[in-house]
Amino acid sequence: MSISKDEVLYVAHLARLRLSENETEQLAGDMNRILEYMELLNQVDTSGVEPLEHVIEPDGALRKDEALKPLDHEEALKNAPDADSDYFRVPRVIE
Repeated sequence: MSISKDEVLYVAHLARLRLSENETEQLAGDMNRILEYMELLNQVDTSGVEPLEHVIEPDGALRKDEALKPLDHEEALKNAPDADSDYFRVPRVIE
């Protein structure tokens, strides 16, 4: 399978891109090299390989999802740059 310049221009049109002649030729070449590599990968025998969810095993870097005590009202407003007694004050965005 080979990507033509017309196909590159069609995809560029869908993506709302304007490409120069040089960019069109370069992208067509890049896409063709990608397809050639995919053909090479398709020739590899993977019949004995289990499907993977991740290439490497996750190391458990995420913390446990556990409920914590919520901040009380005064603590939440303590470091606010501008607050009244009950709320954070923010600049008005709707007129």
